[in-house]
Amino acid sequence: MKICARFFLGLSGLILLGASGIAQAETVLRVGLSSDPDQLDPATSRSYTGRFVFNALCDRLVDIDAHLDIVPGLATQWSWSADNKALTLRLRQGVVFHDGEKFDAAAVKYNIERDLTLPGSTRKSEISSVSSVEVVDPYTVVLHLKNPDAALLSQLTDRAGAMLAPGATAKGNVAAHPVCSGPYQFDSRVQQDRIVLTKFNQYWNPKPYHFDRVVFLPVPDASVRLANLRAGDLDLIDWVSASDVGTVTSDSHLTLAKPTPLGYMSVVFNIGNGQNKPTSPLAADARVRQAFSLGIDRQALNQVVFAGQYTPANQPFTDASPYHVPLPIPSRDVAKAKALLASAGVTSPLHVTMVVPNEPVAQQVAQVIQSMEAEAGFDVSLQMTEHATLLSRLSSGDFQLALSSWSGRPDPDGDIYSFISSHGALNDGRYSNEQVDKWLLAARQINNQDQRKALYTNVVRQLQIDMPVAYLYFEPRIFAISAKVKGFVPYPDALLRLADVTLSQ
Repeated sequence: MKICARFFLGLSGLILLGASGIAQAETVLRVGLSSDPDQLDPATSRSYTGRFVFNALCDRLVDIDAHLDIVPGLATQWSWSADNKALTLRLRQGVVFHDGEKFDAAAVKYNIERDLTLPGSTRKSEISSVSSVEVVDPYTVVLHLKNPDAALLSQLTDRAGAMLAPGATAKGNVAAHPVCSGPYQFDSRVQQDRIVLTKFNQYWNPKPYHFDRVVFLPVPDASVRLANLRAGDLDLIDWVSASDVGTVTSDSHLTLAKPTPLGYMSVVFNIGNGQNKPTSPLAADARVRQAFSLGIDRQALNQVVFAGQYTPANQPFTDASPYHVPLPIPSRDVAKAKALLASAGVTSPLHVTMVVPNEPVAQQVAQVIQSMEAEAGFDVSLQMTEHATLLSRLSSGDFQLALSSWSGRPDPDGDIYSFISSHGALNDGRYSNEQVDKWLLAARQINNQDQRKALYTNVVRQLQIDMPVAYLYFEPRIFAISAKVKGFVPYPDALLRLADVTLSQ
């Protein structure tokens, strides 16, 4: 089976005339994605693959390097006030958006305020500490905070710090045609087929960017994605299946990149989301959710689906993080699961429906869980759905439980606050615990690592009791790359960075 990427083979052979009149071949990088991105609006986007596109399309206020240290982006310098309640950003001059509009402090104010007030914004809880934005001069802006926020700079390295052109954004359909200031500008999109970006000739730092076009092609099936890479129809693919790692490493025409994982896969329980509050035993009683978690053998899941290459999880903090809580991974305990169901007054089997992305690996994970849970007292029906649709259903509360992944963030706040806080924009199950909220907020307000870890330890231990989310494993986002691609560096956030990447013929 070949995807429509063959359409783009001709693009790499297009002939253009350079300034000297000498014919030049247009260079095209073709990237195979594991799913079609959702909305191309940084304020409302939720998908991991959408972040691939934003990395090429939208400059951010700050960025991270390969060691997760924060480095300049559109902000060249920053400083905190003595009480850590004001962040001053000095902005890069000479930057323009893709439509020619000037980037300045007013643009920063517009974007931050939009993230905070736009209905449906999934950035709102990430930067909820911001109380106001002050334009000091054309290239100086101050973010005034309600309280100190140790995670704020880290949040600005991602979509919360992505800058859209205010004029075009205010009057246009952002998701259909985003206007940013990155090295590549939006050209076109065919849903479920391709997203095309073209080089932005007025970019403030053009030298590291070598492609005339970047084409993103969603191919949900991992085996098809790899087959198209091996056939030369793609140049780089994300998320190689663990079972295909050997195939990639044995192919002299391919290379493998496996960054340290920050992301995780989980099962989210709908506790209180939806027009009518869920009334299922899963929503009503934590013992039922604990029983579901105990029905899963995480070690066996890792071996069966991932050939032992993934790491079982019981929390959002990978064991490479200084904030990892040293709690043993729970062993599968069918007898205890059944006892918990009985104590909750549930007659087995309990019929539940789990929403699952229509990706082969996710389906395999769900099927293994389905089989395990059948022995623990649950009759699990699986609903396979396209990834963007799944995200929409999560937001609206149209689910009982769902398989949900997160690609991970450099700061621990980015891996837990939005998902667990009562006011978190990504808290799809509407879990709410006042004490947990206090711990999470306190962890945002403290810079001391030991004190923050103590607070996150409290949260993780409480989550084992309340079980709003059953964490399954940490997932390395493994890349496979054509040997023709040079200069690709995998970052721990598992995103595609195109600076200094080239393609030999």
